[in-house]
Amino acid sequence: MVNIARFDPFADPYEDLVRRMLKPVRWEADAQPLQIKVDVEENDKAYTVKAEVPGVKKEDINVQIEGNQVSITAESKQEKDVKENGKVIRSERYYGSLYRSFSLGQDVDQASATAKYADGILQLTLPKKPSAATRKLAVQ
Repeated sequence: MVNIARFDPFADPYEDLVRRMLKPVRWEADAQPLQIKVDVEENDKAYTVKAEVPGVKKEDINVQIEGNQVSITAESKQEKDVKENGKVIRSERYYGSLYRSFSLGQDVDQASATAKYADGILQLTLPKKPSAATRKLAVQ
């Protein structure tokens, strides 16, 4: 439906501009979908992975390792209630799954891998599996 506005040729053109400038403005950021952001560092013995998983309980985080493939999944639950004078004005909820999977350059020793979660950061220490020694065959 279209709003019809009357045109007044004698009205002050700056009055509407001033009125809009003095009107209170509500600034609210749109909720961005959560993503798992990952930093991977490598040294001779292990990979160190730091993953940002904010607002998630450590019980809701799952890490799977298969060879050189690492998968991180998490269940995110966010609720926000805005109240004024004891009445709920707005209530927002977000429930969703987060998933990140990536490959490393070498297989990981799953038995000695460790994971720590603090302050929204999941830190994985993934020791490298010793690679099979190459064997030279003698040609006869």
